Amino acid sequence: MSLRIAALGLLAQHPGSGYDLLKRFEKSMANVWPATQSQLYGELNKLAKAGLIETGDLGPRGRKEYRITESGRAELLRWITDPSDDPPIRLPDLLRVFLLDEIPLDDARKYVMALAEHADSELSRLQELRDAPIWGGTGAGFFPRAALEFGLRNAVMEAQWARDLLARMDHHDDRGRSDR
Repeated sequence: MSLRIAALGLLAQHPGSGYDLLKRFEKSMANVWPATQSQLYGELNKLAKAGLIETGDLGPRGRKEYRITESGRAELLRWITDPSDDPPIRLPDLLRVFLLDEIPLDDARKYVMALAEHADSELSRLQELRDAPIWGGTGAGFFPRAALEFGLRNAVMEAQWARDLLARMDHHDDRGRSDR
């Protein structure tokens, strides 16, 4: 996924100014695809230049309201229905775990404990989001809630996995491994 698609998705749901989009992004998509204000505004300029979004009349203080064009909607729908060009999933935390034999076991334990604590923190944050009154009435946000549920389950799994790994590390036979 790219910020390009995230911005198109927000504009497909509802037109808005860059500021409006940034606020909506922070409350929704930033949970799965974080971006800075400058990245989002830069992407809006690229989308407008590519003809995927357009601006309406200027509002107070030169505020531009963006809306998706037909070609932007076609690009969004193409992306949603065709995952063949998605990049492979990269999980830097798992790459680090794969390479933990390269550091002393106590440092490896600290790293794995930090993974568990981060997952716990993420779980708490997502539970607060789930319980917030932002979801609206019936039917509102069905698929965003499904994405949130994935995040909740993933955080639970990550915390449990890291704690299980810590328990196994206590019984880890590291004979033949040089301490660094």
